[in-house]
Amino acid sequence: MVRFAGYASVFDRVDRGGDVVRAGAFAASLAERRAVPLLWQHRPGAMIGVIEALAEDRRGLRVVARVTHPTAAALVARGALTGLSFGYRVRAARGADPRELTALDLAEVSLVAMPMQPLARVIQVVKE
Repeated sequence: MVRFAGYASVFDRVDRGGDVVRAGAFAASLAERRAVPLLWQHRPGAMIGVIEALAEDRRGLRVVARVTHPTAAALVARGALTGLSFGYRVRAARGADPRELTALDLAEVSLVAMPMQPLARVIQVVKE
């Protein structure tokens, strides 16, 4: 098992899909305090751990989670798996090129090989 902290989203940076998440985009969704699963590569049936904390800070959507799946935990512990991403539904957006995401319904957070937002990464690992 391994515990990590990182960012599933980074504010004010255009991602590979041409979207930019703005500060406050997760506020309403986080206020609902729904359980958010930790998945492998956005696969609904591939839960690999438990999210312990989610919060917006100045940088983005900060995630603290425990990876319980042995293979995924080993990859995170070795630094071989560092990408983070999130699944969502758009509640509000404006513009194009880039599209500004101003309100999102957070569905899940995933450990991924290649995140849509290159800066969305695991930044700290604690082996347990």
